[in-house]
Amino acid sequence: MMARMNVAPAASPVLDAEHAAFILLPGISMTAASPGSGNLPRIGRALGCRVSAQRGRITVLFAGGQCPELIEALRASRAIAVVFSQPSTHRTIQVKGADAALEPLAPGDPALAQRWIDGFVAELAALGYAEPLVRAFLWCDPAELVAVGFTPCAAFQQTPGPRAGLPLGS
Repeated sequence: MMARMNVAPAASPVLDAEHAAFILLPGISMTAASPGSGNLPRIGRALGCRVSAQRGRITVLFAGGQCPELIEALRASRAIAVVFSQPSTHRTIQVKGADAALEPLAPGDPALAQRWIDGFVAELAALGYAEPLVRAFLWCDPAELVAVGFTPCAAFQQTPGPRAGLPLGS
């Protein structure tokens, strides 16, 4: 999912407005990784995200108790890769950062996570997955939510096909 990166943040936003809107769609699958000990990836499912107005910062929400190894790896390396994928279309992008850090939750973050969960449940239900199963899989005590913010320094097309792996915008 990711290699260790020593990349300075871009002068202009890595995400254009269209890609920023895509990662905020209800029902987008979000999975993050960070290199842990032995450079093995530590992975966790995000439960929502925010993008700053100028698209220079992304904040992803996690159930901290469900991915302690990811949180530990993020604290140690500060490297993050987040894959955003729409299950119904397989449209996928990957965004990387080198300065990931835990940050305080915003007042609306628990509601944002619930809206994301509801959207993801609807996305998967339309594909034939049982709503109770998906809700059980995504359940999170709002008190466990943690926010991880980062500056996007690279982003890639990951939709299966000939453009997979190319930088966004190329």
